[in-house]
Amino acid sequence: MGTGVAIGAGWGLDRLIGEPPTAVHPVARFGSAMTALEGRMYAPTRRAGAIHASIGIGAAVAVGLAANRIVGPRLAVGAATAICVAGRMLAAEAVAVLTLLDGGDVEGARGRLGGLVGRDTTSLDEAAIVRAVIESVAENTVDAVVAPLCWAAVAGAPGVLVHRAVNTLDAMVGHRNERYERFGWASARADDVMNYVPARVAALAVAVVRPRRAAVIWHIVRRDAHQHPSPNGGVIEAATAAALGVRLGGENRYGTAVENRGVLGDGDLPTLADGRRAIRLLSGAGAIVALALAVVR
Repeated sequence: MGTGVAIGAGWGLDRLIGEPPTAVHPVARFGSAMTALEGRMYAPTRRAGAIHASIGIGAAVAVGLAANRIVGPRLAVGAATAICVAGRMLAAEAVAVLTLLDGGDVEGARGRLGGLVGRDTTSLDEAAIVRAVIESVAENTVDAVVAPLCWAAVAGAPGVLVHRAVNTLDAMVGHRNERYERFGWASARADDVMNYVPARVAALAVAVVRPRRAAVIWHIVRRDAHQHPSPNGGVIEAATAAALGVRLGGENRYGTAVENRGVLGDGDLPTLADGRRAIRLLSGAGAIVALALAVVR
Protein backbone atom coordinates (compact mmCIF):
# COMPACT_ATOMS: atom_id res chain seq x y z
CA MET A 1 0.00 0.00 0.00
CA GLY A 2 1.43 3.37 -1.05
CA THR A 3 1.42 6.44 1.15
CA GLY A 4 -1.26 8.15 -0.94
CA VAL A 5 -3.52 5.12 -0.73
CA ALA A 6 -3.02 5.05 3.06
CA ILE A 7 -3.96 8.73 3.28
CA GLY A 8 -7.01 8.16 1.06
CA ALA A 9 -8.01 5.20 3.24
CA GLY A 10 -7.81 7.41 6.32
CA TRP A 11 -10.06 9.98 4.65
CA GLY A 12 -12.45 7.20 3.61
CA LEU A 13 -12.58 5.81 7.13
CA ASP A 14 -13.66 9.22 8.41
CA ARG A 15 -16.38 9.40 5.75
CA LEU A 16 -17.54 5.90 6.71
CA ILE A 17 -17.63 6.04 10.51
CA GLY A 18 -16.89 9.62 11.57
CA GLU A 19 -15.35 10.73 14.84
CA PRO A 20 -14.52 8.56 17.86
CA PRO A 21 -16.47 9.34 21.06
CA THR A 22 -15.27 12.55 22.69
CA ALA A 23 -14.21 10.74 25.86
CA VAL A 24 -11.58 8.76 23.95
CA HIS A 25 -10.89 11.08 21.02
CA PRO A 26 -7.13 11.82 20.88
CA VAL A 27 -7.76 15.41 19.75
CA ALA A 28 -10.10 16.02 22.68
CA ARG A 29 -7.58 14.52 25.08
CA PHE A 30 -4.88 16.75 23.60
CA GLY A 31 -7.09 19.79 24.08
CA SER A 32 -7.72 18.89 27.72
CA ALA A 33 -4.01 18.47 28.36
CA MET A 34 -3.18 21.82 26.75
CA THR A 35 -5.92 23.55 28.75
CA ALA A 36 -4.41 22.16 31.94
CA LEU A 37 -0.95 23.30 30.84
CA GLU A 38 -2.29 26.77 30.05
CA GLY A 39 -3.67 26.98 33.59
CA ARG A 40 -0.17 26.37 34.97
CA MET A 41 1.87 28.62 32.69
CA TYR A 42 -0.42 31.37 31.39
CA ALA A 43 0.99 34.87 31.18
CA PRO A 44 -0.21 37.70 28.91
CA THR A 45 2.94 37.55 26.76
CA ARG A 46 3.88 36.21 23.35
CA ARG A 47 6.78 34.32 24.92
CA ALA A 48 4.51 32.32 27.23
CA GLY A 49 2.16 31.57 24.34
CA ALA A 50 5.03 30.49 22.10
CA ILE A 51 6.29 28.08 24.76
CA HIS A 52 2.76 26.70 25.20
CA ALA A 53 2.42 26.17 21.44
CA SER A 54 5.90 24.63 21.19
CA ILE A 55 5.09 22.06 23.85
CA GLY A 56 1.91 21.06 22.02
CA ILE A 57 3.71 20.82 18.68
CA GLY A 58 6.57 18.86 20.22
CA ALA A 59 4.12 16.37 21.72
CA ALA A 60 2.47 15.87 18.32
CA VAL A 61 5.83 15.27 16.65
CA ALA A 62 6.80 12.76 19.33
CA VAL A 63 3.55 10.80 18.95
CA GLY A 64 3.90 10.78 15.15
CA LEU A 65 7.49 9.55 15.25
CA ALA A 66 6.60 6.88 17.81
CA ALA A 67 3.73 5.67 15.62
CA ASN A 68 6.10 5.43 12.65
CA ARG A 69 8.43 3.21 14.63
CA ILE A 70 5.71 1.02 16.12
CA VAL A 71 3.44 0.32 13.14
CA GLY A 72 5.39 1.70 10.17
CA PRO A 73 5.02 5.03 8.33
CA ARG A 74 2.20 4.02 6.00
CA LEU A 75 -0.11 2.53 8.61
CA ALA A 76 0.76 5.41 10.94
CA VAL A 77 -0.14 8.08 8.37
CA GLY A 78 -3.39 6.33 7.50
CA ALA A 79 -4.43 6.10 11.14
CA ALA A 80 -3.37 9.69 11.87
CA THR A 81 -5.34 10.92 8.87
CA ALA A 82 -8.45 9.06 10.00
CA ILE A 83 -8.15 10.65 13.44
CA CYS A 84 -7.45 14.19 12.21
CA VAL A 85 -9.84 14.49 9.26
CA ALA A 86 -13.37 15.45 10.35
CA GLY A 87 -15.34 15.89 7.13
CA ARG A 88 -18.24 13.61 8.05
CA MET A 89 -18.92 15.41 11.34
CA LEU A 90 -18.62 18.82 9.66
CA ALA A 91 -21.18 17.94 6.99
CA ALA A 92 -23.52 16.35 9.54
CA GLU A 93 -23.49 19.42 11.78
CA ALA A 94 -24.13 21.73 8.83
CA VAL A 95 -27.02 19.55 7.62
CA ALA A 96 -28.49 19.52 11.13
CA VAL A 97 -28.59 23.34 11.25
CA LEU A 98 -30.18 23.59 7.81
CA THR A 99 -32.74 20.89 8.66
CA LEU A 100 -33.87 22.83 11.74
CA LEU A 101 -34.12 25.96 9.64
CA ASP A 102 -36.07 24.15 6.93
CA GLY A 103 -38.54 23.04 9.61
CA GLY A 104 -39.10 26.61 10.77
CA ASP A 105 -37.14 26.24 14.01
CA VAL A 106 -35.01 29.36 13.70
CA GLU A 107 -34.21 29.43 17.42
CA GLY A 108 -33.07 25.80 17.33
CA ALA A 109 -30.96 26.49 14.25
CA ARG A 110 -29.31 29.42 16.01
CA GLY A 111 -28.45 27.22 18.98
CA ARG A 112 -27.09 24.37 16.86
CA LEU A 113 -25.10 26.83 14.75
CA GLY A 114 -23.22 27.89 17.89
CA GLY A 115 -21.36 24.57 17.70
CA LEU A 116 -20.05 25.45 14.24
CA VAL A 117 -19.16 29.13 14.48
CA GLY A 118 -17.64 31.56 16.97
CA ARG A 119 -19.85 34.50 16.04
CA ASP A 120 -22.90 35.58 18.06
CA THR A 121 -25.86 33.64 16.64
CA THR A 122 -28.64 34.89 18.93
CA SER A 123 -30.16 37.43 16.53
CA LEU A 124 -29.35 35.93 13.12
CA ASP A 125 -32.16 35.64 10.58
CA GLU A 126 -32.51 32.78 8.08
CA ALA A 127 -30.21 34.27 5.44
CA ALA A 128 -27.51 35.05 8.03
CA ILE A 129 -27.72 31.53 9.44
CA VAL A 130 -27.29 29.99 5.99
CA ARG A 131 -24.39 32.33 5.28
CA ALA A 132 -22.74 31.33 8.55
CA VAL A 133 -23.17 27.63 7.74
CA ILE A 134 -21.58 28.02 4.30
CA GLU A 135 -18.68 30.10 5.61
CA SER A 136 -18.03 27.63 8.43
CA VAL A 137 -18.12 24.60 6.15
CA ALA A 138 -15.78 26.39 3.73
CA GLU A 139 -13.19 27.35 6.36
CA ASN A 140 -13.41 24.00 8.12
CA THR A 141 -13.05 22.11 4.86
CA VAL A 142 -9.56 23.60 4.81
CA ASP A 143 -8.89 23.10 8.54
CA ALA A 144 -10.41 19.65 8.98
CA VAL A 145 -10.12 17.99 5.57
CA VAL A 146 -7.77 19.47 2.97
CA ALA A 147 -4.97 20.63 5.28
CA PRO A 148 -4.69 17.31 7.16
CA LEU A 149 -4.56 15.50 3.80
CA CYS A 150 -1.86 17.85 2.49
CA TRP A 151 0.28 17.63 5.61
CA ALA A 152 -0.08 13.86 5.69
CA ALA A 153 1.28 13.78 2.13
CA VAL A 154 4.15 16.16 2.91
CA ALA A 155 5.30 14.91 6.32
CA GLY A 156 3.47 11.70 7.17
CA ALA A 157 1.96 11.01 10.58
CA PRO A 158 4.07 13.68 12.37
CA GLY A 159 2.94 16.28 9.82
CA VAL A 160 -0.78 15.59 10.07
CA LEU A 161 -0.63 15.40 13.87
CA VAL A 162 1.28 18.70 14.09
CA HIS A 163 -1.33 20.36 11.89
CA ARG A 164 -4.15 19.09 14.07
CA ALA A 165 -2.30 20.23 17.21
CA VAL A 166 -1.76 23.72 15.78
CA ASN A 167 -5.34 23.99 14.56
CA THR A 168 -6.65 22.88 17.95
CA LEU A 169 -4.43 25.38 19.76
CA ASP A 170 -5.63 28.15 17.44
CA ALA A 171 -9.24 27.27 18.25
CA MET A 172 -8.42 27.31 21.96
CA VAL A 173 -6.25 30.41 22.35
CA GLY A 174 -6.03 32.14 18.96
CA HIS A 175 -8.63 34.77 19.80
CA ARG A 176 -8.28 38.54 19.60
CA ASN A 177 -9.47 39.29 23.10
CA GLU A 178 -7.83 40.62 26.22
CA ARG A 179 -6.70 37.22 27.52
CA TYR A 180 -5.34 35.78 24.28
CA GLU A 181 -4.24 38.81 22.22
CA ARG A 182 -0.60 38.08 23.05
CA PHE A 183 -0.67 34.56 24.55
CA GLY A 184 -2.47 33.16 21.48
CA TRP A 185 -0.37 35.00 18.90
CA ALA A 186 2.04 32.13 18.18
CA SER A 187 -0.73 29.55 17.78
CA ALA A 188 -2.74 31.83 15.49
CA ARG A 189 0.23 32.65 13.27
CA ALA A 190 1.31 28.99 13.10
CA ASP A 191 -2.21 28.07 12.00
CA ASP A 192 -2.11 30.75 9.28
CA VAL A 193 1.19 29.39 7.98
CA MET A 194 0.15 25.73 8.03
CA ASN A 195 -3.14 26.42 6.23
CA TYR A 196 -1.76 28.84 3.63
CA VAL A 197 -1.10 26.34 0.85
CA PRO A 198 -3.99 23.98 1.76
CA ALA A 199 -6.49 26.88 1.50
CA ARG A 200 -5.37 27.48 -2.05
CA VAL A 201 -5.42 23.77 -2.83
CA ALA A 202 -8.99 23.70 -1.55
CA ALA A 203 -9.95 26.63 -3.77
CA LEU A 204 -8.43 24.82 -6.75
CA ALA A 205 -10.40 21.69 -5.83
CA VAL A 206 -13.60 23.77 -5.74
CA ALA A 207 -12.82 24.90 -9.28
CA VAL A 208 -12.29 21.27 -10.33
CA VAL A 209 -15.70 20.34 -8.90
CA ARG A 210 -17.32 23.31 -10.74
CA PRO A 211 -15.21 23.57 -13.93
CA ARG A 212 -17.69 25.81 -15.73
CA ARG A 213 -17.24 28.39 -12.95
CA ALA A 214 -13.44 28.09 -12.82
CA ALA A 215 -12.75 31.45 -14.49
CA VAL A 216 -15.27 33.19 -12.20
CA ILE A 217 -13.77 31.49 -9.15
CA TRP A 218 -10.28 32.68 -10.11
CA HIS A 219 -11.56 36.23 -10.67
CA ILE A 220 -13.53 36.45 -7.41
CA VAL A 221 -10.70 35.00 -5.32
CA ARG A 222 -8.25 37.51 -6.75
CA ARG A 223 -10.68 40.41 -6.34
CA ASP A 224 -12.32 39.70 -2.97
CA ALA A 225 -10.28 37.31 -0.80
CA HIS A 226 -8.00 40.03 0.58
CA GLN A 227 -10.96 41.78 2.23
CA HIS A 228 -11.32 38.90 4.71
CA PRO A 229 -9.28 39.25 7.94
CA SER A 230 -7.92 35.70 7.51
CA PRO A 231 -5.31 35.14 4.77
CA ASN A 232 -6.79 31.68 4.25
CA GLY A 233 -10.47 31.99 5.11
CA GLY A 234 -10.97 34.66 2.48
CA VAL A 235 -9.58 32.43 -0.27
CA ILE A 236 -11.84 29.45 0.31
CA GLU A 237 -14.91 31.55 1.14
CA ALA A 238 -14.48 33.64 -2.01
CA ALA A 239 -14.02 30.48 -4.09
CA THR A 240 -17.15 28.97 -2.56
CA ALA A 241 -19.19 32.13 -3.13
CA ALA A 242 -18.10 32.23 -6.78
CA ALA A 243 -18.79 28.53 -7.35
CA LEU A 244 -22.31 28.89 -5.93
CA GLY A 245 -23.03 32.28 -7.48
CA VAL A 246 -23.91 33.82 -4.10
CA ARG A 247 -22.63 36.59 -1.85
CA LEU A 248 -20.85 35.77 1.41
CA GLY A 249 -19.02 37.93 3.95
CA GLY A 250 -20.26 41.02 5.75
CA GLU A 251 -20.40 41.89 9.41
CA ASN A 252 -20.16 39.30 12.21
CA ARG A 253 -20.63 40.02 15.89
CA TYR A 254 -18.35 38.41 18.48
CA GLY A 255 -19.63 39.46 21.89
CA THR A 256 -19.32 43.24 21.88
CA ALA A 257 -16.92 43.31 18.91
CA VAL A 258 -18.03 43.60 15.29
CA GLU A 259 -15.80 42.21 12.51
CA ASN A 260 -16.25 43.19 8.87
CA ARG A 261 -15.24 40.38 6.52
CA GLY A 262 -15.85 42.31 3.34
CA VAL A 263 -18.13 41.22 0.51
CA LEU A 264 -17.19 37.97 -1.23
CA GLY A 265 -18.89 37.27 -4.54
CA ASP A 266 -21.45 39.01 -6.74
CA GLY A 267 -24.67 37.08 -6.21
CA ASP A 268 -27.59 37.33 -3.82
CA LEU A 269 -27.51 36.20 -0.22
CA PRO A 270 -27.56 32.39 -0.01
CA THR A 271 -30.77 30.42 0.40
CA LEU A 272 -31.38 27.11 2.14
CA ALA A 273 -30.89 25.36 -1.19
CA ASP A 274 -27.55 27.13 -1.59
CA GLY A 275 -26.53 25.88 1.85
CA ARG A 276 -27.15 22.29 0.82
CA ARG A 277 -25.32 22.86 -2.47
CA ALA A 278 -22.36 24.23 -0.52
CA ILE A 279 -22.12 21.09 1.61
CA ARG A 280 -22.07 18.91 -1.51
CA LEU A 281 -19.59 21.22 -3.23
CA LEU A 282 -17.10 21.25 -0.36
CA SER A 283 -17.46 17.55 0.36
CA GLY A 284 -16.63 17.01 -3.30
CA ALA A 285 -13.59 19.27 -3.03
CA GLY A 286 -12.27 17.19 -0.13
CA ALA A 287 -12.86 14.00 -2.09
CA ILE A 288 -10.95 15.42 -5.09
CA VAL A 289 -7.90 16.14 -2.91
CA ALA A 290 -8.02 12.70 -1.30
CA LEU A 291 -8.33 11.00 -4.69
CA ALA A 292 -5.52 13.06 -6.19
CA LEU A 293 -3.18 12.10 -3.35
CA ALA A 294 -4.14 8.44 -3.61
CA VAL A 295 -3.25 8.50 -7.32
CA VAL A 296 -0.06 10.57 -7.37
CA ARG A 297 1.55 10.12 -3.93
